[in-house]
Amino acid sequence: GLGFNIVGGTDRQYIANDSSIYVSWIKKDGAAYLDGRLQEGDKILAINGKDLKDLRHKDAVELFRNAGYYVSLKIQRRLQPQNGPVGHRGDGESGGLPLAAILVPGLALAATAVWILLRYRQRM
Repeated sequence: GLGFNIVGGTDRQYIANDSSIYVSWIKKDGAAYLDGRLQEGDKILAINGKDLKDLRHKDAVELFRNAGYYVSLKIQRRLQPQNGPVGHRGDGESGGLPLAAILVPGLALAATAVWILLRYRQRM
């Protein structure tokens, strides 16, 4: 399989007043996990060019099952948490900030400080 589960559809709304299809869980070491681009909570807009808008859940599942070996997904990344269910985290993962969210600004600040220090020393 593709290594992930989906939720949503016109008959099983994942988010109130939204019949879109969402990634609910990514199987560790599955195809989607190994590819690394798909994330839990992503909205899937299309699969292999086929729009997923206004589909029942079982019809969306059928499209994924018949997608073939090479699969192209058009997704919309979830930018902020929404009310409602969140992805399954059965392997003990915790929420929180990704390490890059802390390191990148810290490194940028350090680089700026070094640049200012070097410029100041050149003027002396």
